[in-house]
Amino acid sequence: MKKPDLKVVLLGDMNVGKTSLLHRYMERRFQDTVSTIGGAFYLKQWGPYNISIWDTAGREQFHGLGSMYCRTASAVILTYDVSNMQSLLELEDRFLGLTDTASDDCIFAVVGNKIDLTDDYDSENELEGERPRTSSKIHRQVNLEDAIAFYKRIMKYKMLDENVAPAAEKMCFETSAKTGYNVDVLFEGVFNMVLPLIVKKKASGREETVNLAQSKSENSKNRCC
Repeated sequence: MKKPDLKVVLLGDMNVGKTSLLHRYMERRFQDTVSTIGGAFYLKQWGPYNISIWDTAGREQFHGLGSMYCRTASAVILTYDVSNMQSLLELEDRFLGLTDTASDDCIFAVVGNKIDLTDDYDSENELEGERPRTSSKIHRQVNLEDAIAFYKRIMKYKMLDENVAPAAEKMCFETSAKTGYNVDVLFEGVFNMVLPLIVKKKASGREETVNLAQSKSENSKNRCC
């Protein structure tokens, strides 16, 4: 198996759709999933580089593993459910501290998933061939402005200069793993952000410390919804 040049990690509470987002991006389809046990990853080739994308368990009993998976991460995607304000609060209360083991130059993306469930979702965002959900629409609990405010608190927590770090408006996304809305924009935007970090790391001779022998394969079946 090819050795990754950099690592991207998805963090968030259970049932926010981390695995579904990753499954949609890597396999181009949506399917019902089960909770991830511990962690699993895909290896994505991006140009001449290989990026490992780690999916982590949101369940409380696996919480302690999060900091291990975040170790040396170059990007962290903090994921919440737009229909559940508590899932955003959990990111700050339980998950942000796990990123202390990430690289010093780690970038952060804040992602609100399940946008298709909300009453303000535009059905024109459906991918061709996808059927919209048949369940009744619900009122969103988290607005994009809430995610932007959280991103700015991340910058303060990490003691990063907002004038140097990527702008909040560029790093806060709303997605639908069900329809595919903004999923490519999310992952490819993050990849383009980390490309300079790959070049910097290779120039300095630093190595990514990921033990693939102890990890799930690219086709791991561990899934969470």
